[in-house]
Amino acid sequence: MLIPLFKYLETLDVPGAQMFNYIMFRSAMAVITALLFSTIIGKKVIHTLQRQQIGEDIRDLGLEGQMQKKGTPTMGGIIILASILLPTVLFAKLDNIYILLMIITTVWLGMIGFTDDYIKVFLKDKKGLAGKFKILGQISLGVIVASTLYLSDEVSIREKMYDAKGTAKTEMGLNYETGKSETRQMTKEIKSTKTTLPFIKNHEFDYKWLLWFLGKGADTWVWLLYAIISIFIITAVSNGANLTDGLDGLATGASAISGATLGVFAYIGGNIIYSGYLNIMYIPNSGELTVFMSAFIGACIGFLWYNSYPAQVFMGDTGSLALGGILAVFAIIIRKEILIPLLCGIFLIENLSVVIQVVWFKYTKRKYGEGRRVFLMAPLHHHYQKMGFPEPKIVTRFWIVGIILAVVTIATLKMR
Repeated sequence: MLIPLFKYLETLDVPGAQMFNYIMFRSAMAVITALLFSTIIGKKVIHTLQRQQIGEDIRDLGLEGQMQKKGTPTMGGIIILASILLPTVLFAKLDNIYILLMIITTVWLGMIGFTDDYIKVFLKDKKGLAGKFKILGQISLGVIVASTLYLSDEVSIREKMYDAKGTAKTEMGLNYETGKSETRQMTKEIKSTKTTLPFIKNHEFDYKWLLWFLGKGADTWVWLLYAIISIFIITAVSNGANLTDGLDGLATGASAISGATLGVFAYIGGNIIYSGYLNIMYIPNSGELTVFMSAFIGACIGFLWYNSYPAQVFMGDTGSLALGGILAVFAIIIRKEILIPLLCGIFLIENLSVVIQVVWFKYTKRKYGEGRRVFLMAPLHHHYQKMGFPEPKIVTRFWIVGIILAVVTIATLKMR
């Protein structure tokens, strides 16, 4: 929204107006604005929720300090969503297809989560929004994302060119950092369903290779496969973040760590010089997503001011479903979705702990007549609570694990 204004100011030779041409400057403004906005409105939103008696109804699970959280304001995810959207609208290019997709994702999943919280809080139905409607909403978003990325003419990747002998084609070009001409490999923009695959040469994998048995029909049916994979990733990561939101600050901090890593990938992958140097996929116009992710990080950190132990507000499904979904869609857009199990390992293990617990309980109940458990309680963070670990220690250690996973994920750029 502010970009046209500063472009006009630039024509008037207003000092500093040209700074808005730089992604890093706008990203810095986005993170600062999100951080300040979330901390400022956070207090007001919490007071409003308290006045409306919108508090968390805690089910007694026998966990230490659990019942002390009863009545803590919930639906605080509104703070996060507003703090993401405002800086994005102010500082990002709103005609960018990737930014539009991220805005749609934020609003879409935020509305699903808000509906779930509304039913729980105002209609006093502890079950909330029926699971089938949540899944339907996530599937719909997956279809929208996959269709846009597959069909839009504004979505492409830049691929290196080779001659008939397999030799790389080169050309003389200007290095904008040094100001000197240099020889570089020729590239061309193409529509593709390629993504990034770590630990192999060139880091690329095309989904249509999975449909090799269809021959030429692979080009026709690859969209369906791409949509199914997108739906699975969005649903899994969104629900994983939702399950992780069980301790003060856990989901918020883990999301910020993963978001920062994806922001690095977006900036490098959207810069022709850096992507060429690191030999990773260059995605034209995707660098603009750095502005969105900066707002995301600022919003998470700002919300953590009130959500850290002991929490003054919970994000509810309004926030947790959106946080996971945003990370998933962002990763799909910058073609790093295969790195999600590593980068979002906290969400993955929380998901798996629930699946393992349920499957093993049902299996042993059928076999022995009595259900048995692998963990003291699921998701995994509750298992450690049952073991007697203090809540802040569990959260901090999960964050440390998240940071380690983020570092390893970034390191995959040079592991081949």
